[in-house]
Amino acid sequence: MRILKLSFILLTMSGCWRPNSWSSLHKRIAYYVYTSITVFITTTFALSLLIDITIITDNVEDFCDTSFVLTDSLNNCFKVFLLLINRKNIIMIIDILTKKPCEPSTSTEINIVYKFDKSIENTTWWYVYIEGIAYLFTVLSLLFINFRNRVLPYRAWFPFDYSSTFLFSLMFTYQMIGLAIIVVVGVGCDTFICGLLVHICCQIEISTHRLRRITSHSNVLRDCVRHHYDIYRLASIVNERFRLTIAIQFIISTLGVCFCLYQLSIATTKARHIEMACYMTPYLIQIFFYCWYGNELKTKSQQMSDNIYEMEWLTLDKNRQKSLMIIMRRSTVPIQITCAYIVPMNLETFISILKMSYSIYNLLIQNIQV
Repeated sequence: MRILKLSFILLTMSGCWRPNSWSSLHKRIAYYVYTSITVFITTTFALSLLIDITIITDNVEDFCDTSFVLTDSLNNCFKVFLLLINRKNIIMIIDILTKKPCEPSTSTEINIVYKFDKSIENTTWWYVYIEGIAYLFTVLSLLFINFRNRVLPYRAWFPFDYSSTFLFSLMFTYQMIGLAIIVVVGVGCDTFICGLLVHICCQIEISTHRLRRITSHSNVLRDCVRHHYDIYRLASIVNERFRLTIAIQFIISTLGVCFCLYQLSIATTKARHIEMACYMTPYLIQIFFYCWYGNELKTKSQQMSDNIYEMEWLTLDKNRQKSLMIIMRRSTVPIQITCAYIVPMNLETFISILKMSYSIYNLLIQNIQV
């Protein structure tokens, strides 16, 4: 059973994931060329914004106008390189989820996996719709305002004069493609990481289902202990490999919300309000997704000991009771996905980030007014 299919499709579209079926030499070369093109566009897009904001920008309004796009593009570059570097680790994680003891062995367990995989797939589709609508509104507003006035969507530095109609249209399209790659990479990477958390929750439910069968299948308990250990090991691997991605995403999203709030406060046209709202919505969704699924994983792992206690464990012999105690003892420390090993990913953190974003926004407004 293939898991996180839609997320891998998005990562393939963005040039971050070569399909395993593309094993022939000419297909690999073709995809490496495609990856090189997308990496070139994303890095040069971020570099042009960075040069402009450090050398040319000389006022707060232009700085804030460029900063949230720059931070998002730099975050996108980091995600692309991280996904390319961690290809073997990602394959290892998927292999753990699709092989014993995590592999579903009964029809009930298959249904459990299907239920969780379908839930993250539906969430991914909703994420795609929201990001797609936001991108569409952004492009339309930029076409009706910036393109007509021959102004690029984002302030950027280029080593040539693009005042001619052809070069301006080319640079305008280039920035729109760069923004599209940012959207696709962001959705693919975020839903992939959150999808891994969902499937860890799925494994906890499968483990609970197997433990309920130990009264009638005495040989299952040893595999359950191993399975529970592998669940914690898998969560540790995910936390280790993607901790920097989560940390940078939290920082970028917090700064992005601040910049968008500031731009909303000084915007004078409805089109500008819509554009900033379209930018701020994905930032909030990104933070919420990580915090929501991190909170779900923590809650699910905490419930494990309660589920074991509700079993008919009094009918078991002492050896099997001791094995259950090992699982219960391990469950007393819940699985907690953290941001750089410091900030836990849960709903309390989401509220704290919103408060911190608003505080930074107020500080920025006060400094500007002074």
